[in-house]
Amino acid sequence: MLSFFDGLREVTVWSVALRMTLAVICGGIIGIEREFKRRPAGFRTHILICLGAAMTTLTSQYLYLIMGQYTDMARLGAQVVAGIGFIGAGTIIVTRRQRVKGLTTAAGLWAAAIIGLTLGGGFYEGGLFATALILIAELFFSRVEYQMLKYAPEINLYVEYNNNSCMETLLHHFREQGLKILNMGIIHSSCSETHNACAIFTLRLHKGVFQEQVQTDIRAVPGVISVREL
Repeated sequence: MLSFFDGLREVTVWSVALRMTLAVICGGIIGIEREFKRRPAGFRTHILICLGAAMTTLTSQYLYLIMGQYTDMARLGAQVVAGIGFIGAGTIIVTRRQRVKGLTTAAGLWAAAIIGLTLGGGFYEGGLFATALILIAELFFSRVEYQMLKYAPEINLYVEYNNNSCMETLLHHFREQGLKILNMGIIHSSCSETHNACAIFTLRLHKGVFQEQVQTDIRAVPGVISVREL
């Protein structure tokens, strides 16, 4: 542990002020990246969650150490860990294209709450290091993830087309390109304003085939309206 924080681990006015300030700063650092990407939970939301979690730990310590009330100091913090799931679930949506969005934001909210608990408990080193690592994960690891997905051997595609012959052409195209269909679902009901049919494919790509090229080739098939990756 860093000796610099040794005098601030007791519950005093200065330690409380420092813990609350760090909770605002760390929560804001995590949230500002989400704000730039226009996610539903951004700068202020992360600050409030991190600060609220810090206050939860501080309240537990105050009741036990200052007021002398016999209570489990970890109980309130445990409720924060469980309760933050309700807020995180509100950021997760499934689009009309069956694409799940908001998982990273939900995980960031959960992590911000944990950081608030650590800072509120006086574990300054853990809270600060975790904030730095989360920021690195959100800013830099996303690029690594993109590169990994670029070379992934499987791809899920949503294809919208306007006639049955187009589907036969697509299946023939997949056989010609050596693309193996792992799963396929066809929806004939209305899924757009033009009432076109929809299909969801799970394809296995052979080595040397890029996902962008597969989507480009499918768009060139007559009758295909749109192609999106799920």
